[in-house]
Amino acid sequence: MVTIKDHELRYALANELHARPFPPLRAPCFAAYLAIKRPADAVGRDRAEDVAHLHALLDRYGASYPPAGANHYFGQIGKYQLKWEQHAEFITYTIFGEGIAQKPFDPKVFDVFPAEWLEQAPGVRITSALIRVETRPDEAEMEEKLKAWFVPESLAASRVLDGAANVAADFRIDEGGHMRFAVFADAGISERRTGRIVTRLAEIETYKAMSMLGLARARAISERLAEIEDELSDLVTGLGQGGADRERQLADLLGLAAELESLHAQTSFRFGATRAYEAIVVDRIRVLREDRWGGRQTLNEFMMRRYDPAMRTVKSAEDRLRDMAQRANRAGELLRTQVDVERSAQNQKVLESMDRRADLQLRLQETVEGLSVVAISYYAVSLLAILIEPLAYKAGIDKGWAKAGLVIPVVLAVWLTGKAVRRKLIHK
Repeated sequence: MVTIKDHELRYALANELHARPFPPLRAPCFAAYLAIKRPADAVGRDRAEDVAHLHALLDRYGASYPPAGANHYFGQIGKYQLKWEQHAEFITYTIFGEGIAQKPFDPKVFDVFPAEWLEQAPGVRITSALIRVETRPDEAEMEEKLKAWFVPESLAASRVLDGAANVAADFRIDEGGHMRFAVFADAGISERRTGRIVTRLAEIETYKAMSMLGLARARAISERLAEIEDELSDLVTGLGQGGADRERQLADLLGLAAELESLHAQTSFRFGATRAYEAIVVDRIRVLREDRWGGRQTLNEFMMRRYDPAMRTVKSAEDRLRDMAQRANRAGELLRTQVDVERSAQNQKVLESMDRRADLQLRLQETVEGLSVVAISYYAVSLLAILIEPLAYKAGIDKGWAKAGLVIPVVLAVWLTGKAVRRKLIHK
């Protein structure tokens, strides 16, 4: 038998696909659902506190703990079943029980979570729900129950899983502080299928609530974005005006760009998470395979009318923030180009001024050189005259004419000597 070494994570990853089975549920039954999230830095939270909170609940019922490092749990606690899951930003608890309360959606049903234990939760409630599962009655009775249990204006109801059950919800928080979901299951539906429906409804509500955090963040920055957009537009308009204070413009532009980067850093995770949560909501509704029931809006239609606009607002804020950052970068490039052009013009003026000064210096130098030739020639003629005057006297030549005869050759010699020296210095 040929053996090969397995990857250290092979079994763990394969078992992960089967780690969260759907609970087997048989109507009539109920589910009490709770999702908890840290108010801040939920991703970086101490997850050991989540586990400790779970252990505190299990200790009340004498139930065994999940294995160390587990991020999910499903087991019996007293006469109920508990499903616990640890997610990136939140944790969820779902308690399943047999039978249903005489009063539909009685807030006391949520008392399956001990009050003292809830007070010690490592976070705040992001959502909670009561899910009531009944055996499907006739249409008239279901109609009466929907009118009594839900707000008609926002009621969404449909047949799911090829007519295996009817589901209904109005996505409103009731007087007990919980969302309400009703499931009318066909008598022949399997327990696993009922469990899938209940789980999907809880997931739809959770990820809807989590994705709506993105809307709150988008609204929080929208006013400031509008102000930044006006400031950026005014700044770009001012770039084309002559005589502007470029240093002040650059400082203002850098300030806007820095603030936009800060806003992007503050919102990038939340907006990215919102996109991911929205995709899960859409997927969970899709797998329910809804059919219209009694002319009412389906869950999908409810989301299209109420939820999708919120998600488009988040997408719009994200796009707007990105576009404004790009505009700030383009404005910066434009300002830098203008500064370079102005600097080039200034450099050109400096070069022209240097040329004029060099020309003046050259003329001055030529003048000085001319005067130097005269002065040197004068002294040279004077010295040579001292030597030639005795000779002129013996030859009978007037000393004035003799001195005059020295001027031209001496001046020419001095001028040629100076020219040779300049040529030699230039070649060096």
